[in-house]
Amino acid sequence: MAPLCIGGNALGWGADEEASAAVLDAYVAAGGNAIDSANIYSWWVPGNRGGESEAIIGRWLHGRADRDDLVIATKVGMAGGPGQPKGLTREIVLRGAEESLRRLGMDRIDLYYAHEDDPETPLEETLGAFDELVRQGLVRAIAASNYPADRLAEALRLSEERGLARFEALQPPYNLVDREGYEGELQELCLAEGLGVATYYSLARGFLSGKYRPDRPLPESPRAAGVARDFMNERGLAVLETVDRVADGHGASPAQVALAWVVAQPGVTCAIASATTPDQARELMGSVELELSDDELAALTGAPAAA
Repeated sequence: MAPLCIGGNALGWGADEEASAAVLDAYVAAGGNAIDSANIYSWWVPGNRGGESEAIIGRWLHGRADRDDLVIATKVGMAGGPGQPKGLTREIVLRGAEESLRRLGMDRIDLYYAHEDDPETPLEETLGAFDELVRQGLVRAIAASNYPADRLAEALRLSEERGLARFEALQPPYNLVDREGYEGELQELCLAEGLGVATYYSLARGFLSGKYRPDRPLPESPRAAGVARDFMNERGLAVLETVDRVADGHGASPAQVALAWVVAQPGVTCAIASATTPDQARELMGSVELELSDDELAALTGAPAAA
């Protein structure tokens, strides 16, 4: 899997279908091979029900000669539109896979995530449903997203004890200004168990792209006000200042530096980031070639403490 995975949450939302196809083309042409989606993307757009991102990816995939070279990931279990029920019961997991496969136009999902923990459903039931999909050849591997360390550890234990397919990867929120979602117990568990880690919100919902500056108007985005509220503070701006300094030294963009830092962290397999234009996709892929020195990594890691 490439160190930079393109996020499917913006497909059909921040970019229409034509623009989404252009983004995916640019990403693959630049050497990318991993696309992350979910059955609820993008239910929040007026008129959508969820599944639109998968459908766009499916139409883009149709007839591609390089399909087997791509890793297509999707998710089930988080509440979304009226057609996407919340939870990880056997019925929801199996039906979710069937519907995702139909939208994607695929006969097998490469990586299928439990989108969030479901404390109301026994882990044995959830893992049993995922195991059925793996045994039937409908899913290649399973993974967890937004699981706390204790529940992830319990799931891994149950899989081993009962001979069930196990979670092979974790998708946590993680970036330079929001590190609690991965560092600590989860990171230690993933390293000990050999789990892959694909981080989301890798650019802090766009804050680390360089578009948010205290002396400039906010970007024209529905989420800009929330991003500014959460990150445009003394700590966030100190991190951004360090990112800018490192970026200047490499002739790189802030986004490339922020993504390169994420991928350099112990246990991280890839960073997920979204693009709405081909130029953005190419810029994000530039992070793959960016090598940060030990001193630069230390300065970036220590930036919040210096705030």
